[in-house]
Amino acid sequence: MRAVLLSAALAAICLPGWAADPKADNVNPDEIIQKFAAKEAEFRNARDNYTYRQTVKLEVLDPGGNSTGEMWNEVDDIIFTPDGKRMEKVVYAPVSTLHQIILTPEDTNDLQHVQPFVLTTAEIPDYQVDYLGREKVDEIGCYTFSVKPRKLTLGQRYFEGEIWVDDRDLQIVKTYGKGVGTIRRGGDNQFPKFETYREQVDGKYWFPTYTHADDTLHFKSGQNVRIRMTVRYQDYKQFVGKATIKYGGVVDDKTQPPPPANKK
Repeated sequence: MRAVLLSAALAAICLPGWAADPKADNVNPDEIIQKFAAKEAEFRNARDNYTYRQTVKLEVLDPGGNSTGEMWNEVDDIIFTPDGKRMEKVVYAPVSTLHQIILTPEDTNDLQHVQPFVLTTAEIPDYQVDYLGREKVDEIGCYTFSVKPRKLTLGQRYFEGEIWVDDRDLQIVKTYGKGVGTIRRGGDNQFPKFETYREQVDGKYWFPTYTHADDTLHFKSGQNVRIRMTVRYQDYKQFVGKATIKYGGVVDDKTQPPPPANKK
């Protein structure tokens, strides 16, 4: 996010303490990383075939944590067109009242790709992934890893922070961190630290359902602006394409019995 004519940075949010010494866990981190990255690739493909509603609310707070009235709110439905193309449909988008900060292309990119972070087999080489130990998230046993990009490439956004991987399903159930990397040169564009939680959908995949950030933006000019952001992902439904009937073509369907012969 940027301030109007300025830009911002969020302060860190404290992480909970680790539940175990990683050296005493008797686990093979490389094997776990390989397995959960493969599961994450399955998850990404699956989520690309679901519709859902995304609700984003960003507001500026006073030092006491009360809303100042500055706000940006948008509700989008992620849907499919009749020909099966995935798209975003804006459902609700009142005029933004933000004036101390503005949203940038990086913020939009993070909403789509960084905050609902996915780390697949193909993306593992781009990141340094280190095992930190075991910890529970809402009574779910997890392996915890730190994640950071090995290098930053102009035009790309990355995640930097920690992830919690379910020790049974081997899927990410929680992320804590921020987006890093520059899409375009110039300016001073800083980003919030956030937490994203996932829940199990259809008894198989852990999909993101909630993202939250609450901190103070510290501008280089000395201006400080506290913000709160929430993102909700709701009403996941698997998309089932409908068959299209085309007239004039020949269909060879061997599952159907042949038509009766004409009687003379």
